[in-house]
Amino acid sequence: MLYWLSEILHINLLGYITIRAGISFFLALFFTLFLMPRFIKWAQRTSSLQPINGWAPQRHQDKAKTPTMGGIVFIFSTILASLLSIKFSNIYAVGAVLTLFLFVLIGFKDDYAKIKKNENLAGLKARTKLFLQIISSLFIAAFLYIIPDFNTELYVPFIKNPVLNMGAFAILFWIVVIIATSNAVNLTDGLDGLATVPSIAALVSFSIIIYITGNATISSYLLLPNINIGEVAIVSSALVGALTGFLWYNCHPAEIFMGDSGSLTIGAFLGYLSIISKNEILLFLIGSIFVIETLSVILQVGSYKLRKKRVFLMAPIHHHFEMKKWAENKIIVRFWIIAVLSNIVALISLKIR
Repeated sequence: MLYWLSEILHINLLGYITIRAGISFFLALFFTLFLMPRFIKWAQRTSSLQPINGWAPQRHQDKAKTPTMGGIVFIFSTILASLLSIKFSNIYAVGAVLTLFLFVLIGFKDDYAKIKKNENLAGLKARTKLFLQIISSLFIAAFLYIIPDFNTELYVPFIKNPVLNMGAFAILFWIVVIIATSNAVNLTDGLDGLATVPSIAALVSFSIIIYITGNATISSYLLLPNINIGEVAIVSSALVGALTGFLWYNCHPAEIFMGDSGSLTIGAFLGYLSIISKNEILLFLIGSIFVIETLSVILQVGSYKLRKKRVFLMAPIHHHFEMKKWAENKIIVRFWIIAVLSNIVALISLKIR
């Protein structure tokens, strides 16, 4: 709508992506801060509370009365702010909004099942959730594949030119990227605010990268591919604003959790951003905390199946530090620091080609 106004009323300022990205940030922030306390009251009144896994450390049992599904609020705020700010003729921005919409539906269905049965492990069956993720990811990957000016080349950090043209296999690769990132963020969402700040850091990095990639002059200078994806930075900026508003209520001690409706959606969206910006490999560094959390689970399960021994006291790894009696705030803040530092390194790497 803002771009349409700039055209109709000849307000050139609203035509700039950076201006509309800033506006979308504050719109999403305002929507979240306005809606979240009302959602918390509704969730408490209707007993839409977070069921706690019986295997979780004992201190988590005190959080059983905390409302969940906060992701619905900040994803709704993101979509609304984006629709008010983006240029609808940009197919990549439309795809970004579509990604948010598809995965928040999956997350909501999973959260609702847990709340209804009052059991942390009683959400969607693993196979059902995976099937829905595959279908949604396939739709998004196919959507990107048929865009005429979007190539299927794979780029690697520190190398100037693409290393491989994946062709039709790109669809399978993109599906894996989206699903893996979606589940990685979901695994990380185990402590108050733990997944929120690393998500914000990753989104800020991708917003910068996407703006650069969409700018012919800057992308040429940095030897990055030039793709018309600049408008997506507006959607990414909106999600940063929404998550900032959510963090106001999610920081320790949390008044609300994001639930799968938030974590699955954030992860899928980060996967989408990595694909359209041609930074699927750099995602390992941008999302370092999510990678570490996922690897800790893989190592734990693999080690136990092969050797009947555990690598960590408990997985994901943030629970390991809880079992070692680290204060929750110490774990959270140290993970935040790692996330911010790894994103700074990721941005520095853009110049090293």
